[in-house]
Amino acid sequence: MTDEAQPLPAALQMQQLLTGFEVSQALYVIAELEVATALLDGPRSIESLAAETHADSDALGRIIRFLTPLGVFRSVEGGVEVTDLGRTLADGPADSVRGLARYWMETHYGPFSGLLHAARTGEPGARKVLGKPFFDWVGESPRLTALQNSAMAGGGRAVRGDLLDVYQLPQGRMIADIGGADGTLLAELLTKSPERQGMVFDLPGVVSKAADVLAAAGVADRATAVAGDFFVDAVPTADIYVLSVVLHDWDDASALSILRNIAKAAPTGARLVLVETVMPVGDGPHYAKMLDLTMLAMLGGRERTERQWHQLLAEAGFTVERIVAGSGIVSAIEATLT
Repeated sequence: MTDEAQPLPAALQMQQLLTGFEVSQALYVIAELEVATALLDGPRSIESLAAETHADSDALGRIIRFLTPLGVFRSVEGGVEVTDLGRTLADGPADSVRGLARYWMETHYGPFSGLLHAARTGEPGARKVLGKPFFDWVGESPRLTALQNSAMAGGGRAVRGDLLDVYQLPQGRMIADIGGADGTLLAELLTKSPERQGMVFDLPGVVSKAADVLAAAGVADRATAVAGDFFVDAVPTADIYVLSVVLHDWDDASALSILRNIAKAAPTGARLVLVETVMPVGDGPHYAKMLDLTMLAMLGGRERTERQWHQLLAEAGFTVERIVAGSGIVSAIEATLT
């Protein structure tokens, strides 16, 4: 006899894979109801937890029981406690992805049903489901726009890991964060480099909160928020252009349009820093492969290999100087305008 667990038959393994939609929705409930946040101070009974989060105790207990074997919670005498994994769904921890969980489930979950359309046509499935481009749909809702900004700020920190510590920006006084949303990344960069100045450039409804973020970080005297569309408007002139997980949203033709618009505004020798995934070659697991499927279904964009990044940037007039990876899943791809 052995205590070693026997592998499940293939059919049961596939059934487990097919329940992925249940996992994502259960995690969304925990994030939305702030269950993990309520457990940050220690274990609680299901009853008191349900009362604080305005949930039905039986239903909440069953959802927690479902997520416990996945490592999100741990049963203790008289109740439940949150694990380090589960804490990432709470407000407060530095590695929180609560905003991302809420954003994905409220904006991606339904439209992702268009993946079959994407597979058949190569077009974004979300556009067929929503009747319009995804970002246009989000932009019509102030609530979803705010949720998107929150998700990009928190999720960005999680995917970067220690990248901002191991990668040093090239020399240059003025930083332009193109597609920088609410300015969270620019605020971090300026905090680390008190001698620099910066601008965050994004659509009016997206960049509207940047002034508050920059002020809260204590860098408002060195930074400004500029509203515009990087497809149709001139981008600001700067020494360093930073685009954090922006180009992966777009197909090659659209990405080239963005890069060429930057090249028009940038002086010769200006540096470009892309914070993006670099898709590995091979069959091994990698977050970029999941993200690439999201881009296919939602936006028509893609994750790119190192070779594809070199080709794309060269076509826009940039030469890759170095690629620096940190502990997260994205790298800093630094290039020079030639």
